[in-house]
Amino acid sequence: MKTNKFKSVATTKRSPKWDQTISRECALPNRGPDIRSEFARDNNRILHSTAYRRLKHKTQVFFATANDHVCTRIEHVNHVSSVSHTIAMYLGLNVELTSAIAIGHDLGHAPFGHAGEDYIKKITKDELGENFWHERNSLRFVDDIETLEDHHGKHINLGLTYGVRDGIVCHCGEINENALKPRDEAIDLKSIIKANEFSPYTWEGCVVKISDKIAYLGRDIEDALTMRILTMSEKKELFKITQQFGGKKIREINNTILIHSLIIDLCRNSSPEEGIKISTQNIQLMNMVKQFNYKNIYVHKRLDIFKKYAELIIQSLYQILVENFSPDIERLIYSIKKSMEFYPVLCKTFLEWLLKYGIPSERKKEGNIYQNKLIYDLTKEAGYKMAIIDFISGMTDNFAIKSFNETITFI
Repeated sequence: MKTNKFKSVATTKRSPKWDQTISRECALPNRGPDIRSEFARDNNRILHSTAYRRLKHKTQVFFATANDHVCTRIEHVNHVSSVSHTIAMYLGLNVELTSAIAIGHDLGHAPFGHAGEDYIKKITKDELGENFWHERNSLRFVDDIETLEDHHGKHINLGLTYGVRDGIVCHCGEINENALKPRDEAIDLKSIIKANEFSPYTWEGCVVKISDKIAYLGRDIEDALTMRILTMSEKKELFKITQQFGGKKIREINNTILIHSLIIDLCRNSSPEEGIKISTQNIQLMNMVKQFNYKNIYVHKRLDIFKKYAELIIQSLYQILVENFSPDIERLIYSIKKSMEFYPVLCKTFLEWLLKYGIPSERKKEGNIYQNKLIYDLTKEAGYKMAIIDFISGMTDNFAIKSFNETITFI
């Protein structure tokens, strides 16, 4: 069932934003006839990227959990995709655009969740004087880092459309009583200097932004119950919150119940005139549940030790790699290869990273398969440090732990 309330403002060929939204910074390979839309191509390119695959071993809330039923980043991304698909379909928006934004929106998340992001943010600020946040890093990954093989077996950048790139970098920010509406102007997305600086360019981007919030609240509570984080008194506190908003029982405060209620509410209250919005009552419910989660889950004392462990891992890996720097590329490569004796997995994969993204001479070798952007000037310390930060930010929890274990193993 559809209402098509937003059909007149959807991102289609009739939209005045269409040409800008489907524009790409670089042309994609032409393999002949294609039955897919521009946004469906983007969806496929993200789906087949290695950054998307790594999301299955990246933290949502609970670090490197051994419990198969606790949410990881890839599951969260799929939840957001499902929520935004349902909303966009009902409202008459472009479902393919929301799907592509949704599966790509967290590609730049660091290992160990927001705790890992905080530690990388500190390193980036201290070492380079720049800001780091996962939305910007997601844009960096889809623009500059992730590659796919073309029909000649050469690695090229993803080359996504403006509309998908915009939705990715603008997906964060808190939702309040003010409705979400897209901005009018097309901006240079790489000029954005802080999170939540701009609204998305499209209505579809606005849908993904609010779907991100709808998707995680109930699931975080489910996982906390699974991990036995919540005490009986905290469960009673949650019960009191829900009693103010329809009297749902504790066992009903799960992801599917909250998602269903909030989607229905949003679809009833949204319009092109009013914007994408949730009722005041349900905004209050979301805010109270979020406050409950922060107080009782996200800063729970059982997570403190692992947060310190995550910080130690990230700081240690950064320190080991940064000590290899030399402005002489040959000496730099020699130093990293020498370090492989002690840190074989870490240094081998990092050297492969540098060869792909920062060493021009590699492009001249016979059999070179890389035609992606060169993004680091490795003769400059700042360029080398940026390469390390990108490398670590792309790691999974598991790979970061595996690499760290090399540093504390003596043979």
